[in-house]
Amino acid sequence: MQERQADGSAGDANYAVVGRGYSHYRQPDPRIAAAVTQALGDAQSVLNVGAGSGSYEPIDRSVVAVEPSASMRAQRAPHLAPAVDAVAEHLPFSDRQFDAGLASFTVHQWKDVRAGLSELRRVTRGVVVVLTCDPITVEDFWLNDYAPAVLSTEARRFPSINLIASALGGKATVLDVPIPLDCCDGFNEAYFGRPERLLDPGARRVCSAWSFPEAALIERYVEHLSRALQSGEWDEKHGALRTQPWYSGSLRLIVSQP
Repeated sequence: MQERQADGSAGDANYAVVGRGYSHYRQPDPRIAAAVTQALGDAQSVLNVGAGSGSYEPIDRSVVAVEPSASMRAQRAPHLAPAVDAVAEHLPFSDRQFDAGLASFTVHQWKDVRAGLSELRRVTRGVVVVLTCDPITVEDFWLNDYAPAVLSTEARRFPSINLIASALGGKATVLDVPIPLDCCDGFNEAYFGRPERLLDPGARRVCSAWSFPEAALIERYVEHLSRALQSGEWDEKHGALRTQPWYSGSLRLIVSQP
């Protein structure tokens, strides 16, 4: 049996803590959701692994969700089906049971990424769609100037795009996903033109990479960013981002056909 944390979290982040207020800050953005839905094609049955509170689950298909964290399962919207308590590496489903598989903002939480993706491919007869970040470009974001240990943590945790594609097998297409200025899904890059949002402890908490550095270091990072905003330093360097409609960052959609 895979070792899990007290609330069932199966990865390196404790979602009993990280998940507090998650559904408030991490709403699925409709433009990103449209890209996910398009990638799923005409699949009618979808397995969503590491489903969390249900972001990016299509509402016009039959969806089965898997989520190990009790904290995250409790935050699923009333219109979504309850999630199955299981981990990616051991999916309790038959071979080729689903038309499509989905994993959004989750593969970096899995203890054994290759095993989890192999399982997802096993139970899926069609396309598998993975929404993730490319670790090669994570540290290009301006936040690296103010909180480098946060982004180095993210870069270390996200599996490479090549690893994901090879573990799924078949033919993979990798798509860059542009991030809108008013993105309502509060991952770090979603605030590319709204840096003040990262001064909010709740906004930081639901981005799991902020939970790894020591509290004293995080405090220094927040103070550094706060001073840069108050002095105008941030705007001198990055102010054009405040009105830039889209940001091309590390967000990627991997679409794997069998």
